[in-house]
Amino acid sequence: MPTIHRSALAAAVVAGTLLAASACGPDGPAGDDPSTVAAPPPASASASPAVITLPSGLPTSLLEGLPRTWDDLKKWKLDDWDKWASKHVFNNPVVKDFWDPDKMGDSKPAEPAPPANKPAPATPKPATDDGVTDPEPPMVKAVPVPRPYTKQPSGKVFFSAKGGRGNCSATVITDPQHPGRSNLVWTAGHCVHEGKGGSFFKDLVFVPAYNNSGASSGGKRAPLSELAPLGTWWADQVTTSPQWMVEGGGGGDAANQYDFAVMRVRNQSDTGKSLEETVGSAVPVWFDAPRDQLKVAAIGYPLVKPFDGQELYRCDGGKPTRLSFDAKRPTMLTIGCNMTQGASGGGWFATMPDGRTALVSNTSIGTQEHTSLSGPYLEAVAEQALEWISHKQ
Repeated sequence: MPTIHRSALAAAVVAGTLLAASACGPDGPAGDDPSTVAAPPPASASASPAVITLPSGLPTSLLEGLPRTWDDLKKWKLDDWDKWASKHVFNNPVVKDFWDPDKMGDSKPAEPAPPANKPAPATPKPATDDGVTDPEPPMVKAVPVPRPYTKQPSGKVFFSAKGGRGNCSATVITDPQHPGRSNLVWTAGHCVHEGKGGSFFKDLVFVPAYNNSGASSGGKRAPLSELAPLGTWWADQVTTSPQWMVEGGGGGDAANQYDFAVMRVRNQSDTGKSLEETVGSAVPVWFDAPRDQLKVAAIGYPLVKPFDGQELYRCDGGKPTRLSFDAKRPTMLTIGCNMTQGASGGGWFATMPDGRTALVSNTSIGTQEHTSLSGPYLEAVAEQALEWISHKQ
């Protein structure tokens, strides 16, 4: 398959929510909320370019607690995250036996939400990565991850949205406040929240080692015990970036640069063991990882043909290139990979200087031709989100 120019990312396939319509359109929550307010006028040429310019029609409640600039968000403390989260509560009561093999099998991957603008053009900036978009890397063919999956930190996320049931990929990560007993899962923001003034998804669960035995491979039907050999873990706390909640989906291109989320989960069977103890593994998150030293592998459950969502796949993408929609935000990582929708939220892994494998990103967007994937570069905002949810347990 020939390499395509990076402007093809204007037809991205993985970013966005399950819904075809914007959550803040006439049929969405904001359209029904009389408290919605118009966005402020664009900043003048004399104003600071970092001042937040918000989409129109957002609920007033979503604006409360926002910093004046996205740069100020990097200075937030745990109390600031607490105040923000208290206004955007995630409510996900356990519905016993809700997720059965039929519902899991009927769930769809995130549908396309093409960016409205092309990525920033490639420009030579040897001293910085800000605002740089490189040529697309060569495509890398995904290969199956050997079974069993039970020692892998990877799994699938399932959720309910207004457009139906959806699924993504995700990773068990270590918990800074609870070493060895983590109940934390890393995925993409668009796997937990509609974006752009919308809501958190419902019935949000994580299934580690999904289809571990291969019982549902090849179109076969399998019982829940085979699909979820380590249980179904319901999310009871979720955080994603304010950028994704305010701008994500529906053409919120730059929000993809903050398209990450962290979930705290619990086993509905309450075995007394943590997720990390049950799975047998968890990976640390490597923030501010040096780009020039990274060799990245992406893992996920792609669902759209030629894949079927029942197998765990891996792309060894090597050194990531760069993609930027907004130079004021962390430039995204890109690797060649032919994985399709369903791989969204899946972990990107690299080896740290001490030899440990760590998560450095997650799948956010990809090309229409399924030739490459891009994920957010994880820095201060992502680190603060993890710290906040770690302290909330």
